[in-house]
Amino acid sequence: MVGPVPLLARVVGALLALAGLVAAIAAFPTYLVVGGSAVAPVSGPVDALVALLAPAAAVVVGAGLLLGRVPRLGLAYAAVTGALAVGRLLIELYEGRGSTTRPAVEVLAGERVVTSSVDIGTGWVLGVVALSLAVLAGVLAMVAWGRTVMEDGGTLDPLRPALAGCAVVVGVAAALCLALPAADVPDRVVTDPTTGLETVVAGEGAQPLLERPGLALLGGLLLAVALLLCAVTAPSLRPRLGAVGGLLGVTVFLLAAALTGWRDGVRGPAVDWTLPGVGLLVLGLAAAALTVLAWRWRSGSAPVPR
Repeated sequence: MVGPVPLLARVVGALLALAGLVAAIAAFPTYLVVGGSAVAPVSGPVDALVALLAPAAAVVVGAGLLLGRVPRLGLAYAAVTGALAVGRLLIELYEGRGSTTRPAVEVLAGERVVTSSVDIGTGWVLGVVALSLAVLAGVLAMVAWGRTVMEDGGTLDPLRPALAGCAVVVGVAAALCLALPAADVPDRVVTDPTTGLETVVAGEGAQPLLERPGLALLGGLLLAVALLLCAVTAPSLRPRLGAVGGLLGVTVFLLAAALTGWRDGVRGPAVDWTLPGVGLLVLGLAAAALTVLAWRWRSGSAPVPR
């Protein structure tokens, strides 16, 4: 049963779709100019597919909410996306403005760079705008949630405890994987020409998310906490399609993060895809399975209200 869709919910849909559209455009121009080298996320068709995954999902879900279709699914997706965008926004602000305070080696779009000098590009500006729109959509979605009438017969209720338990495991494991880079510089094996002794030398690569200073550290903490909270609360959202929307938001975020790490790792020999990056992909697929299960689940134990 779906009641009248309030104007505020449609506004959330418009903001979410706009955020996705701006994020899609932001993937193509120059992102940052680091140490005189221009960095752009997209350099080929595979990069484009990876970069457009999350924006395309936001546009589709936002358009559906704008049209008033299954509104709580769209509101749940917007709320989860907005919560995760807060930490990402702070990290982006650090990358474009604060990373030169303490220059370090970073991996950006598959390139190993030193943040001795950073100039922002059009892609960074559009990315910050897209994340800001996502945060605003998430805040309004929480406000509009209680004003939007959408109920079902409680068909998902018997499955919710098991679904929540699995989602907690996914959320905790994903937060741990996010703490380490999904793509990093591999270690090198150096052979002493005199003795023939082989020594493993650790390559200086991307900083772990929770070892960065300032806004980046705060953003990393907020991102990890938001991911865990969203994974825990999504299965409890009502009706069933509300839970589907929340789980879908977690799924898209994990798959986008995992595929971005994979893209960075296969761009060149200087950077490898790491075990945490592989873990994010596995967890993203697990979250996708939970989303499909919640969407397809049917139970005759609860009567549908007339």
